[in-house]
Amino acid sequence: MEDIIIKDTHDFTEEQLKELFLSVNWSSGNYPEKLVTAMKNYKTVFSAWDDDDLVGLVCAMDDGIMTAYIHYLLLKPSHQKKGIGKLLINKMTEYYKDYLRIIVISYDTEIGFYEHCGFKRSDHSSPMFITELTT
Repeated sequence: MEDIIIKDTHDFTEEQLKELFLSVNWSSGNYPEKLVTAMKNYKTVFSAWDDDDLVGLVCAMDDGIMTAYIHYLLLKPSHQKKGIGKLLINKMTEYYKDYLRIIVISYDTEIGFYEHCGFKRSDHSSPMFITELTT
């Protein structure tokens, strides 16, 4: 897994976040100033670093006692399939081990990864979204 360092930090530059998010074609990368603020507001953020290069991160929000929601898990393509994503998920599940529930919403193509990390697909619920609010 190379010399990857995991950090517990909320401090990132706009450029670091823009580069990471756009590397996986996530449109959030087009709003780096918002991502900087979002990272500061998340309860829990673990990031993966290859020297000074931000190569991945996972972040979650929670209610303080029962339920945590993993919102982002992303890795630069050059660092995928090397165990880093699972390491980040393991850091998050360890952090929230005393909670009753940890929830993640996955793209269909990534369900196998999350199942490999111990998550189970719900038979009786579906994620729902509003991605753009109109006024």
